[in-house]
Amino acid sequence: MNLNNHPTLDQLAELFASRKDSHDDHILWISETGEVRLDRRASHVDEQHFSRAQPNLLACLVMYRRGQGYTGKKAAADKDFMGRVMQSLKAEWASHHHALAKSA
Repeated sequence: MNLNNHPTLDQLAELFASRKDSHDDHILWISETGEVRLDRRASHVDEQHFSRAQPNLLACLVMYRRGQGYTGKKAAADKDFMGRVMQSLKAEWASHHHALAKSA
């Protein structure tokens, strides 16, 4: 899912549904090209180490802890939750683009 391509809530829901809430922590992040990722975080890797390991990371939005219900099929079916996540993604993307335009 890429924020430059007018993503839909269904695309976001597909991304969340493809993850297992009971298995791992997950990190929601945006790449410099606008790609939205929801990656597993190994239990021995802290958030700062994860950020440093992603050379094209633009913004790291949220860490979803295992077993809290924020990833997986149930989370994906929650339209209100998906809407809030989409708003956060779009706002973060817009703020970075606005900052880049000012610095150019």
